[in-house]
Amino acid sequence: MSKMHQPTGQLRIKLLPKLARKGIVSNGNVYYPYLAAGIFSVFTYFVFASILHNDIIKLMPKSAYMWIMLEIGKGLLSIILLIFLIYANGFLVKRRRKEFGLYHMLGLEKKHIGAMMFFESLLLYAGVLCGGTIFGVVLSKLFFLLLLRICRMPADIGFVFEPAAFRETMVYFGVVYLVNYAGSLWEVGKARPIELMSGSKKGEKEPRFLWLYAILGVAALGGGYYCSITSQLDSMIFISFFLAVLLVIIGTYFLFTSGSIAFLKWMKTRKRNYYRPENFITVSGMLYRMKKSAASLSNICIFSTMALITLICTVALCAGLDGCTHFVYPYDLKLAYRGDKVSLQDIRQEIDVLEDRYGLKAERIDVYDEVTLHVRQTGNRFGLQTGEDYANEYQFELLVQEDYNRMENRTVSLEENEVLIYSSGPDFGYDTVDLFGQILQVQEELEGFFSYPKAEGNTYNSRYMMVVKDKAVRDACILAWCKACGVEDTAGFIKDDEIQRVRILLEGADEEKKAFIGELSEWGQRQPGFDELQNGVDWRENNQITYGSLLFIGILFGMIFFMCLILIMYYKQITEGYEDRDNFGIMQKVGMSDREILGAVHRQIRMVFGLPLAGALLHTMAGMFMVKCLFAVISLFDMRIFA
Repeated sequence: MSKMHQPTGQLRIKLLPKLARKGIVSNGNVYYPYLAAGIFSVFTYFVFASILHNDIIKLMPKSAYMWIMLEIGKGLLSIILLIFLIYANGFLVKRRRKEFGLYHMLGLEKKHIGAMMFFESLLLYAGVLCGGTIFGVVLSKLFFLLLLRICRMPADIGFVFEPAAFRETMVYFGVVYLVNYAGSLWEVGKARPIELMSGSKKGEKEPRFLWLYAILGVAALGGGYYCSITSQLDSMIFISFFLAVLLVIIGTYFLFTSGSIAFLKWMKTRKRNYYRPENFITVSGMLYRMKKSAASLSNICIFSTMALITLICTVALCAGLDGCTHFVYPYDLKLAYRGDKVSLQDIRQEIDVLEDRYGLKAERIDVYDEVTLHVRQTGNRFGLQTGEDYANEYQFELLVQEDYNRMENRTVSLEENEVLIYSSGPDFGYDTVDLFGQILQVQEELEGFFSYPKAEGNTYNSRYMMVVKDKAVRDACILAWCKACGVEDTAGFIKDDEIQRVRILLEGADEEKKAFIGELSEWGQRQPGFDELQNGVDWRENNQITYGSLLFIGILFGMIFFMCLILIMYYKQITEGYEDRDNFGIMQKVGMSDREILGAVHRQIRMVFGLPLAGALLHTMAGMFMVKCLFAVISLFDMRIFA
């Protein structure tokens, strides 16, 4: 190009913003979905930030749990969005390599291309920030009301725009787009002009160490599945969860890298099938971009799994929210007394007065004496806790036949060496109980006991309740425990550890019970011997807020994962479609029909999306074992909901 036709430095600078805008518009089929994803990302982040920065959250009663859960959710969201937007930006840069090479051939230096890319990044940043913020301002109140609705909190409050939330969103996405700009500069800067012009046409070499990839993939995936399937509800459950996720991600990548290539090479060896037009195009086209296809397939598989598991968990939590809160707090009020006791007659008299005043009825009034021992179980034997095996350590509660019959409206009759036993977790399953050397016959293993709801999956917080004939038998059991522990003052231990439990359950909704429970609580605390109080209505509200916040986060994260999945699949098809277009054009010229080309395309699509979907279903089925344990942490044990 002659000097008079070379663009001057000043002319180049003026052209760059126009070229940036034109580049976005002319590549709209890849940039517009990216813009839409960016707008949705800004909107989601802005919703989290607006709720957290709004003073209403701090003023609302019992909202500390909600604030903590949303803060954790926002932190996880910021990591996921950063990784995803960097990944999506990589597609855009690779898609435009030839265009950047052409600009360089026409006289633009790499520094000018870098400046043009800066203007593009600035336009994209401004577009997603404005669009996401507008949607956020319009819909933040709606999502805030949704959060309050899920958490069963009053929704008749205002919600205002928070400038601090906008500033935080602006800074976070400014950093994200700066990171993307730096990545784009690196991608273009390291390549020579000829590579920019022809890089998209260059086939990929077969990855080295294919068998090593396969072995590592099988080992990592097997390890992840093993962690999930063998997981137990113990103190290591969350570490096991993150380890399983990490191993499955690594195993998925290695297996798709090695397995997909091995499968394609195997198909290539089957000459009779390989040299059919539709199979030849499909297999050769996928072998042409082996590593890139493997990365895309593994990402589709992982995001499909995340979307499926998030959807399942969200629906399960929504369906089981009431059940898990009432499992933990079945009573509306719990009172405990030591030493002095409140008579059942006085309790009933006070409740009768409050029933008339508030128009509510007491569904259950359970009053009983209880002594709790801390034991370690080995088969049917209960001995001292060792402090080493927490999974087999339980609370073992003793109560007498008279109290049990009154509470459960039964007429059980026990001999001195006979007991009823109940486990709030897995069944006890033995005919005798060895309690510190005392052998007792199990007359009946109870299937239910209202005070402690039962769940077979409750293996971490379960407890045993044993009904004995009378206080003499109970005291003999306590004496055996005291001897094993070296406690000399047995009478003092019984006096100090015998607790009178008073537990009340009212009919009606929780909102209607608050005044009744509040007044009964004040009366209960004034009685001699008062030791502790637990307001079940308040505790259930706190749980509703915590679990409701989890549900809200799950809804938004499910939307995010689904958006990521759709965009990855879209970009994969767009990118490969443009790469294949010229090849199909050549095939048409040598005699291949449109029908044959369409069949090849359909076959490739089935393979591309069928393999990761099959992998996602396997990951999801294996992950359900661990999801079951994670939900057991919040006392949701009903596996029918997951099914």
